[in-house]
Amino acid sequence: MSLSALNTGLSGLKAYQGALDSSAHNIANAGTAGFSPQQATFQEANTGGVLVTISQQGSTTSKESGTDLTDELVNSMQDQLGFDFSAKIIKTMDAVLGTLIDIKA
Repeated sequence: MSLSALNTGLSGLKAYQGALDSSAHNIANAGTAGFSPQQATFQEANTGGVLVTISQQGSTTSKESGTDLTDELVNSMQDQLGFDFSAKIIKTMDAVLGTLIDIKA
């Protein structure tokens, strides 16, 4: 059980980092005419944990960027909280495993 929790925390770190990278890419290109932003979609992994899929939102031929900075700000805050939560899972499970090792020794 402890190792599966560590795996869940690690997969969360990777997924939320990918989503944060996607938001950063979108924000960096917000001023680029015709830019189509990326979208991060989370899903449950078959082995437990979470996966993120990055896809392009529809193409645009307009002279403006398709990036909505308000959405990107909200997504960034949510992804940061998810990343922090995943890190806390790993920290907690590290402490639990350390305690179990100390008891066994």
